[in-house]
Amino acid sequence: MSHCPDFIPIKNLVPNDQRLGLLTDIDDTITRDGDIAPEALTALTDLRASGLHLIPITGRPVGWSAPFALTWPVDAIVAENGAVALIRQPDGSLAKLYQQDDATRAANFARMQQVLVDIEATIPGARRATDSAGRECDIAIDHSEFTQMPQADIDSCVALMQAAGMNATVSSIHINGWYGTHNKLEGARWIVRELFGRDLDAEIDRWVYVGDSTNDQLMFERFPYSVGVANIARFVPQLTHLPRYVTQGERGAGFAEVARAILAGR
Repeated sequence: MSHCPDFIPIKNLVPNDQRLGLLTDIDDTITRDGDIAPEALTALTDLRASGLHLIPITGRPVGWSAPFALTWPVDAIVAENGAVALIRQPDGSLAKLYQQDDATRAANFARMQQVLVDIEATIPGARRATDSAGRECDIAIDHSEFTQMPQADIDSCVALMQAAGMNATVSSIHINGWYGTHNKLEGARWIVRELFGRDLDAEIDRWVYVGDSTNDQLMFERFPYSVGVANIARFVPQLTHLPRYVTQGERGAGFAEVARAILAGR
């Protein structure tokens, strides 16, 4: 990462025994090919045992996220770029909490499906993500999970979504589009308020955020303790806002570095 002189090695993360928690992206931050890295799962377990709150925030759909919300040691998973949260209940079931009401979600869903059809008809090679059946509040085009889309076509998908009045962002695997004011940052503010009755912005220096791609930029910009796992190097040319810290390892190995740095300060 020598071409990114503004990054600080994660070993220099400022110790803080007053930290409240960690928020993290999922794909290619703690997983590889959709499966959580063993070292990342161990890191989550160790962080949770230390008393920290843990909330993954992902562009993945709520349906895809449900098994992980049931089994990972986390407080909740916020899916679909801040639209919906999955919260494990004392009886082992999952509760779903939405940012939009039922009528708004239904109207937006119908509009989004037409945009999805238009993109697939307009851009050669554009295909909806294989996890689309589990999506309730957004649409996704696969650019790197099971296909490889040129950057020019990725940009065209984003432009078509925006022309339809949608928000659009690019993760390490998908191009996501949705209607509404939510995003990863608003989703983080919302779930911290809903679960803990706390103001994230007032205490943001007590939280750490970990990510790996362009859809993490709002978090990198806002969080003073923002971290990129090493594979963020792929997206540096597209990033306006960089994380403050970077790990040596990629994906789960990098996330485990973050956990060790945090736990060293507790």
